[in-house]
Amino acid sequence: MRRFLLLALLGLPSCTLFHPAPPPKASHVMYEWDDDKGPGDISVEIDLSSQIATYKRGGRTIGWSFVSTGKEGHSTTPGNYRVSEMMEVKLSNLYGWITDPAGNVSNGDAQPTTPVPEGHTYHPSPMHYWMRLTSYGVGMHAGEIPRPGEAASHGCIRLPKDFVPTLYQVVKVGTPVKVIKTGVPKAELPPRPVASGSSPEHAPSHPRSDQRDQASTVERQARQVQ
Repeated sequence: MRRFLLLALLGLPSCTLFHPAPPPKASHVMYEWDDDKGPGDISVEIDLSSQIATYKRGGRTIGWSFVSTGKEGHSTTPGNYRVSEMMEVKLSNLYGWITDPAGNVSNGDAQPTTPVPEGHTYHPSPMHYWMRLTSYGVGMHAGEIPRPGEAASHGCIRLPKDFVPTLYQVVKVGTPVKVIKTGVPKAELPPRPVASGSSPEHAPSHPRSDQRDQASTVERQARQVQ
């Protein structure tokens, strides 16, 4: 099983939502992936409450990742979707930013209708590894996840930048994507992906004990500052 860290720190295996002072994002493992490439198609389930996506092939869990869905005022709607369009780079026709003549960002949250001062330039937001879910512009794509466990987008589903190319290779037009809202953040991450050659029933369903111990320490620290 490959584990990917944002920095050389052991990742946090718990997806408990720490608010208003979550652990630094550098302490999070952002995803795990172990596609056995066996029978069955890929499916995706995204939990808005935990901000975590679970990936399956033929019903077997093969990975998970943090996501960042729509923040308040731009919430992502729960429902059953299918990928309807795939593009390695798509320019948003809804959101972007404005730069001044020197190239500095003067408005980081602009829209095509936002007035652009003379000499300034509007730039549509590029969405890398775009996977459309709705006709009105919601999809999955690479993006910033500034605070794992918290929503931050304008409605799309942002995926970790170093992970999304891997997912893009196995997703296809028609891949089912289920968006749910459980109501509470999960106490633990999804079951760890099934290692190649092993059976689902023998896959560990909880993080390793040493990781749980470190997560407990982080949780205690987070509660102290609330």
